Amino acid sequence: MNIEPKPMKLLLTGAFTYTSDQIKELEKLVGEVVFIQDEREDINIDVSDIDIVVCNGLFLYHPIENFKQLKFIQLTSAGFDKVPMDYIKSSNIKAENAKGVYSIPMAEWAVLMILQFYKKSRTFYRQQLNRQWIKQRDLLELSDKTAVILGFGSVGKEIAKRLRAFGLYIIGIDLTVMESNLTDEFYSFDKLDSVLGRADILILSLPVTNETFHLINEKRLSCLKTSCLLINLSRGALIDEYALIKALQDNKLYGAALDVFENEPLSPESPLWSFENVIITPHNSFISDKISNRMYNLILENIKKYIRSNL
Repeated sequence: MNIEPKPMKLLLTGAFTYTSDQIKELEKLVGEVVFIQDEREDINIDVSDIDIVVCNGLFLYHPIENFKQLKFIQLTSAGFDKVPMDYIKSSNIKAENAKGVYSIPMAEWAVLMILQFYKKSRTFYRQQLNRQWIKQRDLLELSDKTAVILGFGSVGKEIAKRLRAFGLYIIGIDLTVMESNLTDEFYSFDKLDSVLGRADILILSLPVTNETFHLINEKRLSCLKTSCLLINLSRGALIDEYALIKALQDNKLYGAALDVFENEPLSPESPLWSFENVIITPHNSFISDKISNRMYNLILENIKKYIRSNL
């Protein structure tokens, strides 16, 4: 006997837009679909009967307690740091992140940053603007360099896959040691301090938690070689920015490529803007022409899974 799921109410929010066909497909699946573009604006509907929410930072601006019937949250972000996880767990609400949606463009961004530094693309661009023909003799190869990837989830794996093609030696670090054909060595977090000094490139691709807040602090920055390139494309709060600024001022790093910051947007007054060996992008590494469809397919599949699990 086929059991028909009862009609539900779905709230879609955030930066993604959806086609009319996609909305119709979701309506056919759940029943009623409500769309709000800007999560920060007042919600002029009764949210007490919302069953499913697709959002990024909705609950930073609206109390989750008002969503009395909420059963499932699909985040459009890779991390869980914008939702009240303690309340979600205690209320038996299921929550899924956007795992895998942004991994490929973020990995490509990481490779781009390394190549920009190692091949001095900004120097050549400035020379072109000034019509200067000046050879640069201190370009670097990626081959045989050691990359330490801190956080080996879907983003870390995609980065490792690409760097391996360039011939880098890959060291992975995560909460627990895992078998991976993408790494040459793998360690748990308790070995972090002993590994940092080996990094030619240190890439941060892990979530921010109470345990990882300011993980890269003054002490750990001092463990790095002065030839080390630091890349952060995950969460700004992983790095103590004051300690990073001091390390850059003291020429303790080869450079830093930063897509994320503890406070965004980055203040125009931040000293980070002025360093020649720092590349800043505005939390943009996850963007590509494919993420909208990838996100929609994930939303659809996870809602289907949720419905099936509750029949």
